[in-house]
Amino acid sequence: MDELTPKRIVEELDKYIIGQKDAKKSVAIALRNRYRRQRLPDELKDEVTPKNIIMIGSTGIGKTEIARRLSQLAKVPFLKVEATKFTEVGYVGRDVESMIRDLTNLTFNMVKTEAMESIKEKAEELTEERILDILLPVPKTKTKKKSQREINPLPFISFIEQEPESDQEPEKVNDEERFKATREKLRQQLQEGKLENRLIEIEVKETTIPMIEVFAGSGIEGMDLGFTDALSSVLPPRVKKRKVTVAEVRRILAQEESQKLIDIEKVTKEAISRVENQGIIFLDELDKIAGAGTPGGGPDVSREGVQRDLLPIVEGSTVNTRHGSVRTQHILFIAAGTFHGSKPSDLIPELQGRFPIRVELKSLTEEQFKQILTQPQNALIKQYVALLETEGIAIKFTEDAISEMAALAYNINERTENIGARRLHTIIEKVVEEISFEAPDIPDKEITIDAAYVRSKLENIVKDEDLSRYIL
Repeated sequence: MDELTPKRIVEELDKYIIGQKDAKKSVAIALRNRYRRQRLPDELKDEVTPKNIIMIGSTGIGKTEIARRLSQLAKVPFLKVEATKFTEVGYVGRDVESMIRDLTNLTFNMVKTEAMESIKEKAEELTEERILDILLPVPKTKTKKKSQREINPLPFISFIEQEPESDQEPEKVNDEERFKATREKLRQQLQEGKLENRLIEIEVKETTIPMIEVFAGSGIEGMDLGFTDALSSVLPPRVKKRKVTVAEVRRILAQEESQKLIDIEKVTKEAISRVENQGIIFLDELDKIAGAGTPGGGPDVSREGVQRDLLPIVEGSTVNTRHGSVRTQHILFIAAGTFHGSKPSDLIPELQGRFPIRVELKSLTEEQFKQILTQPQNALIKQYVALLETEGIAIKFTEDAISEMAALAYNINERTENIGARRLHTIIEKVVEEISFEAPDIPDKEITIDAAYVRSKLENIVKDEDLSRYIL
């Protein structure tokens, strides 16, 4: 995190997102402040809370992508949720605390995966030993049955001579040496992959848990997880014999050995700590719960109720999860919305105060559409070129073709609904539709797409405004 300065964060975001400098700067500062907070003295650390952000702008201009790339860049717990999924306490639906539970589950799995990766070598060694034990079981020690003559009739007299058993020892040593040599040969074959398709029988533990369904209501969402955990610890695991290949056995046993080596308590503690100090929640569609009523209709009782329920989560409260209690006061919330039919001031004043930073994202220009098609590392043109290369077709977009597609996307957004860069997906798909369909049978493996080709595929649709509303 030391090298992730705000300027560096913006540079990394520029690789995937065109424009929106103000929004990038705001999230870069917010992320850097989390690193700065970790370096503060303990008495001041808890007092510094994250400055939550509201991103305002039409769809398809990079709001979600900025938050998603930010989380990938910093490798921190990240969850995207839609505010419209939640309902006020007392109504059927998801309560707002579920997003904290989801983020905690996601982070727990992430930390657990990291822990399993750290003990991977040790788990592989133990797995190899278990496979060898199955392929070549350890021979049971033979106990020689003593005849009646050999039994000491007077065990309390210690000086009675016993037959020496030293003559058995050389044979025993030879058996052990042969066993070790055979085991090492099998180990070598196992490591070279010569036994991967061999079928062997193993015992697999299966825990049968009754299906329990709990209707989500006020404060009881996620209770079924608690029941499942409780029952899994009470019910004994059922052992089932299966015949599988050595390759499959390696995967099953590696999983079992990894579970034994991991300290679950340590993983849980680390997961909760990451959620509390590094977690980011992207709250999309915030504008849909703003305002007290719907146009031409009665009041939507759940809108303001959801805002009131969100308030303690954003402000800072403790949420009970299956992994323990999670405090939310240091989780960073990035909200987003188009705010066409409403505005941020329609939110309840208390919630407005919890999102002090507001950034307006600008609509994309024609030039930016051209950049989106070619410049990002995951640019659309690059994606389609790579997809058709798998069929052995080399497709080339000329400069005027790219300009034509960008101009069409911009003009259609101006004439109809502005859906931002998502318009480019529709246009480029229509342009290459015929090539994609005929790709396996096309004799000419080198295809050039120019402006004339683009116009020929889209001209009729673009001219008919009513048709373009449905197709583009």
